Amino acid sequence: MQTCSRCNSFSPDTAEICANCKSNLRELSTSAVALKNFRVNPRVTAIRVNVANDACPLCYESRGTFPKDETPTLPHEGCSHNHGCRCTYEPILSEVYP
Repeated sequence: MQTCSRCNSFSPDTAEICANCKSNLRELSTSAVALKNFRVNPRVTAIRVNVANDACPLCYESRGTFPKDETPTLPHEGCSHNHGCRCTYEPILSEVYP
């Protein structure tokens, strides 16, 4: 399931448009917004993709730490879990405080 960053409604992984507010989920899902923010933040040196314990094989294989410009987009196309892709991004920081 995807979450819209504008109205906080849920949409299926395959949806491109939010059913509630009609926002473009490729740009405005919470995952897309997080990835964009991590990529422009100079303190983020890499991005980790975290997966759930019961993730599908596709999601499980995609776990790991990636350079900012090579991080896969979420949700994964082809995720076969009953509840959809539940992967999340986690920033790897060069420093915690300014």
